[in-house]
Amino acid sequence: MSLNPPIFLKEHEENNSNFVEIKQSQTTSTASEDPLQNLCLASQQVLQKAQQSGRSKCLKCGGSRMFYCYTCYVPVENVPIEQIPLVKLPLKIDIIKHPNETDGKSTAIHAKLLAPEFVNIYTYPCIPEYEDKDHEVALVFPGPKSVSIKDISLHLQKRIQDNIRGKNDDPDKPSIKRKKAEGEEGCDLNDSKWKGITLKKIIFIDSTWNQTNKIFTDERLQGLLQVELKTRKTCFWRHQRGKPDTFLSTIEAIYYFLVDYHTDILKEKYKGQYDNLLFFYSFMYQLIKNAKCPADKETKKCIH
Repeated sequence: MSLNPPIFLKEHEENNSNFVEIKQSQTTSTASEDPLQNLCLASQQVLQKAQQSGRSKCLKCGGSRMFYCYTCYVPVENVPIEQIPLVKLPLKIDIIKHPNETDGKSTAIHAKLLAPEFVNIYTYPCIPEYEDKDHEVALVFPGPKSVSIKDISLHLQKRIQDNIRGKNDDPDKPSIKRKKAEGEEGCDLNDSKWKGITLKKIIFIDSTWNQTNKIFTDERLQGLLQVELKTRKTCFWRHQRGKPDTFLSTIEAIYYFLVDYHTDILKEKYKGQYDNLLFFYSFMYQLIKNAKCPADKETKKCIH
């Protein structure tokens, strides 16, 4: 029996289309189930071995910890430091931790462990003074005055322009305003000499969202440019009830900020340069996900 060519081709195309849709659906489903699956990470074998052997001693304080000491910011004895990746960052990071934030639950420590030369952690209220650096420092925090990452340089340049023009009336703030007395009558933001003005330090607040207000309203942070990450969604296993999924854990916020900064500000293609910031986070995520799997399977059996 001969087949009608047009009908055969149509059925063949429909089958291919359905196959593609199914594959895309499976890929999307897998990505949503495991959003950290495509990271370019160093071998996590050292963490697998440590997880199997259990808690170990911190070589500094002697405390019993799993993977790393959250008070000394160092790996524990059974996690050799030379097997932990080091990440080079394009700018400095200050993390301001709420005093009531539980050290053992904080993901901010991951950043200090993996990029120790670029990250400092301060416990509120003992924080640095940023007053004379508001043209090169920004705070990651959502709000009506927050700007997107791609607009950071523009807003920092405008701050310098405003200071030079004397819009800041504070006589005790000489850092940039003095340039006007030295011959700078104004500045053109398109001038090449202003193109090099970029962000040098970014600040993150490490606390539960209900505790952030005390730190955010501190006068030492009030004059800083605010930046918001609006499009990223958390996969943190301690997601706070009643908060949107765009409220990220500290290490997620740091990682996603740097990825967007790399492409939007540095104008370079992202090739996984900062993925190892999620070295510990992704491993813990997978451990917790695997621990939940048996319960999920039993639930599905009951449903069917």
